[in-house]
Amino acid sequence: MTYLTDDPSDDIAFWSTSEQAAGIRSGMVGSLELMDHLIDRIEKINPELNAVITSDYERARAAASSADEVLARGENLGPLHGVPITVKDALETEGIISTGGATELATNVPNRDAPVVAAVKAAGAIVMAKTNLPRWSGDIQAYNDLFGTTVNPWDVERVPGGSSGGAAAAVAAGLTSFEIGTDIGGSSRFPASFNGIYGHKPSFGIVPSTGYLDHVDGGTTEADVNVIGPLARSAADLDLLLGILARSTPPWVAQLDPPAGDVRQLRVAAWLDDEFCPVDDQVLAVMEAAVGLLEADGVAVDRGARPDLDPAVASSLGAELVVQAIMQSTKSEGIGHRLWLDKHMEREALRARWAEFFTRFDVILMPVAFVPPFPHQQDGNFATRTLMCNGVERPYADVVRWTFLTGMAYLPSSVPPLGLTAGGLPVGLQVVGPYGSDRSTIALAGHIGSLTGGYRRPPLS
Repeated sequence: MTYLTDDPSDDIAFWSTSEQAAGIRSGMVGSLELMDHLIDRIEKINPELNAVITSDYERARAAASSADEVLARGENLGPLHGVPITVKDALETEGIISTGGATELATNVPNRDAPVVAAVKAAGAIVMAKTNLPRWSGDIQAYNDLFGTTVNPWDVERVPGGSSGGAAAAVAAGLTSFEIGTDIGGSSRFPASFNGIYGHKPSFGIVPSTGYLDHVDGGTTEADVNVIGPLARSAADLDLLLGILARSTPPWVAQLDPPAGDVRQLRVAAWLDDEFCPVDDQVLAVMEAAVGLLEADGVAVDRGARPDLDPAVASSLGAELVVQAIMQSTKSEGIGHRLWLDKHMEREALRARWAEFFTRFDVILMPVAFVPPFPHQQDGNFATRTLMCNGVERPYADVVRWTFLTGMAYLPSSVPPLGLTAGGLPVGLQVVGPYGSDRSTIALAGHIGSLTGGYRRPPLS
């Protein structure tokens, strides 16, 4: 087998999760052999990338050897048999320091796995390391006082997105075939777009979100708006992983619709720009080109259709709800339960308007961020930082306006890689559908990726 080449199709590190699992099952490669290859890559690439922060190689190598022995006996641990992976450090992982990016949890070693970690382990995956994030998953970058700064593998002077920035950078750079991201305001969608990989934000409640460390005593409850979903190098892997991660036991059971038959028959709307949050010209050009390819492939796209809501009002409400959901990490009192119920009622009215829109359309294509990956900014905070867009200085907080618009409504959103800006930076978009239509948004994201070229190997890999 050829491992290290300039062509990702020849290096098993860049194979999809499904392909790596198939390679192990067929005997083409051993689990331990693959793990040692990935560990070697981490040791060579990670000093500059800084995506992987805590390793558990000794236990992981033992588990990989065991997986090889099990396979030799003719047994199979599941669809991810023997596949080595990394896990975002916001998720409790048994026996491995899990910090949420906060100094308060610098020595925290959970005695249990978050349900999503347990699910991929039960399917045969082997956790070898953890990946970087901002403190309490609270930024569109990935840096903290414990582990420093993760860079973007496309341009080390720029952010990999956040909060699942280390996770997405590790997937993009071929250090792991998939990751488990979290997303309350775009924390999976930004990194997917900024690193040129696929990501999926599930419908709220479809995947269990306990075991998520967003404050000192976190992990025991599920926060409003927050979801957990896969990051990968193919849409097929997103679909596979969603099936593994989705709830299968009460009190909530997965309410996933079957995937669309022929994605070319989907009723597609495109909302690529808006005065409530104008989009950078280079980002817009990449999205427009992708929609053009979709239309040329026979998909009818309505570029003027919009849900019957004020996006500025809806996004602002989303911001309020997210702020309340993260109050425990900020040690603030919040607005009180009665006022939250009033905000929730406003949200439900907006969800009804989204639902009405989706009686006429199956999906809508929307921006992830109004800018491409931006230079590292660690001075100031969300309220004081700024970003440049088309020569205009804009508030840093504007970056979440498009993601809040859909996340607060509990909608599924799949992000495919669309290609690069004129400046060589990755761009994705959101494929958004009605609640429970996760498999259809993933399917269309996969089709878009097939038209745009899909995942590309970044320079730092």
